[in-house]
Amino acid sequence: MHRNVGGKARTGSGEVELRPLSARSVVLSLLLGTHPPELPVKDLVRAVEPLGVGGSTLRAALSRMVAAGDLRRTDAVYRLSDRLLSRQRRQDEAVHPETLPWGGEWEMVVVTATGRGPAERADLRARLTALRLAELREGVWLRPANLRRTGTDDLGDVVRHFTARPEEPAGDLAAALWPLDAWADTARALLAHVAATDRPADRFTALAAVVRHLLADPVLPPRLLPADWPGPALRAEYTRHQRELTDAMLGRAG
Repeated sequence: MHRNVGGKARTGSGEVELRPLSARSVVLSLLLGTHPPELPVKDLVRAVEPLGVGGSTLRAALSRMVAAGDLRRTDAVYRLSDRLLSRQRRQDEAVHPETLPWGGEWEMVVVTATGRGPAERADLRARLTALRLAELREGVWLRPANLRRTGTDDLGDVVRHFTARPEEPAGDLAAALWPLDAWADTARALLAHVAATDRPADRFTALAAVVRHLLADPVLPPRLLPADWPGPALRAEYTRHQRELTDAMLGRAG
């Protein structure tokens, strides 16, 4: 059983936050899940109609998104900007993370720069969190070295990178760094909610919540995770339903 209350979905296993659909969020979700991430405006108009977004509302949103640098337009085709192409790569990595066999070593990133303002500090924290690192103490970030990295050179000279083998038991350290039980409870609530939705708009909203949650998955080695970890099941369900929904929307547009 589930019900929506004030933007939240309640199930027997927990509660998840659902964000209302806007024309911008619909366009971004659709393009972020499309490869290559570009669509003609006529296809966008037809694709979003089942979600309750009218043509005039969509065109106004598209104009604002081009002006804001979210989209680029060539003739009547809209595509993600370079900035949002990076977001698409992060989303793809969240759904299909590339892992390595884990031998017990941990990545350690130490913040060495000083004198940064609040905005710079917040930006660095967001970037380190996006790399699935967790803060052990101020300025020291850790995670098991089990991810295939594409490089963290964009962090510049504000941090230094190390490899470490902490003395604390790895399972205890992982449990202290990440709220694993809370993440798992929300994942199970999302699985139940996705299974209970059938309207395209409800399914679209639920899948957007799923991908946000997957971005927060630490992707730990299996031996550091609680039993019955729902991460793989959530990824599989997202992949299946997202493909079905996108194919149905774009098939309708075609």
